[in-house]
Amino acid sequence: MGEDARRLARGEWYLDDAELQDRRRRCARLLDSFDSVPAEDDRARSEVLRAVVGEVGDGVVVVPRFRCSYGDNIRLGDGVFVNAGAFFMDDAPITLAPNVRIGPGAQLMTALHPVDDHARRREGWERAAPITIGENAWLGAAVTVGAGVTIGRNAVIGAGSVVLRDVPDHVVAAGSPAVVVRHTPVEG
Repeated sequence: MGEDARRLARGEWYLDDAELQDRRRRCARLLDSFDSVPAEDDRARSEVLRAVVGEVGDGVVVVPRFRCSYGDNIRLGDGVFVNAGAFFMDDAPITLAPNVRIGPGAQLMTALHPVDDHARRREGWERAAPITIGENAWLGAAVTVGAGVTIGRNAVIGAGSVVLRDVPDHVVAAGSPAVVVRHTPVEG
């Protein structure tokens, strides 16, 4: 593993290098295969998904067209459902607990770029922070989740929301940026 890949894995600032580009191309080739599996062949699609994604639990459904950066940083718990058009920028780990539901067109984006250091941004420096989605959470259509965010258990994120801060358990959050709009019942 090269130095930039090690920096990426540690959540430090890194530059994109040939090794990382090769890993993304490998992932893209596998995703092309995933997306081209005939609609009725769930078993073949599941096999390709397991070759792309780091961990895939039982009963996971990912609807094509699905995109991710590397794949091996993604963990999908049992019963996860990811609808069409989702993009997981998994430069850092993305973990979906059991029974998470992801709406169509959702984006989970772990990459960060320098804000105040214009020269470093111009040079292409970046780092990544993990995203964690709690059990039984639901992200509506076209939700964007930013780097370093944790969404709590049984949370619901309204369609089109942009989540830039952690969301607690048992709430509905919506807007851009997303804010808590109400609480939901706590399971017994």
